[in-house]
Amino acid sequence: MSNAYVVGHISVKDNDLWSEYRSKVSGTLLPWQGEVLLRSKPVATLAGENSHLDIVVISFPSLAALNGWFSSPAYQALIPLREQAAEMAMRAYEA
Repeated sequence: MSNAYVVGHISVKDNDLWSEYRSKVSGTLLPWQGEVLLRSKPVATLAGENSHLDIVVISFPSLAALNGWFSSPAYQALIPLREQAAEMAMRAYEA
């Protein structure tokens, strides 16, 4: 079984709403064994451009767990808050 990862590139629009969203996401990850591996801002641009400054990387034990988390009612309920708080490009990867 391969691990799966969500990588989100983020531009925060409202810091208060973003803090609220982040505080609620952690609880949605637990049933799916999701773990935030990295939450950061860039320290240098080595090549290319990306309009989003922040990044998040979340690990899951499988693609099925990742998809279960993303489609769960708990996470789906947070999407409107996320969309108010930030612009995000989110992709799933399997390794």
